[in-house]
Amino acid sequence: QVQLVESGGGLVQTGGSLRLSCAASERAMAMGWFRQAPGKEREFVATIRSNDGNTYYADSVKGRFTISRGNAQNTMSLQMNSLKPEGTAVYYCAATWSFCSGYMCSNSAIYNHWGQGTQVTVSS
Repeated sequence: QVQLVESGGGLVQTGGSLRLSCAASERAMAMGWFRQAPGKEREFVATIRSNDGNTYYADSVKGRFTISRGNAQNTMSLQMNSLKPEGTAVYYCAATWSFCSGYMCSNSAIYNHWGQGTQVTVSS
């Protein structure tokens, strides 16, 4: 059973920064972040391919969020800067063993495993 463990959520003021991390029990083709705000559907945030570090971002976070591979194997992080109140959500780490490229990687259906989620709250 593949396990994904997230860490790093919390409360931050508008304009502040947070760093989320995720550790997988096995190496995946790609790992990504999705988020779900209260009353809304889960949405894609960012993804990174494990072999080449190729990244893809939602337009809403481009230029503010950075996804990267961690120093430890099967880990990755999401650096979130200039946070906005609309960023308040539960953030989920996800992993896929399917190859994806660009927009394909934003499709939640290709992700095989999900973490429990970590709460991020941005106060105005």
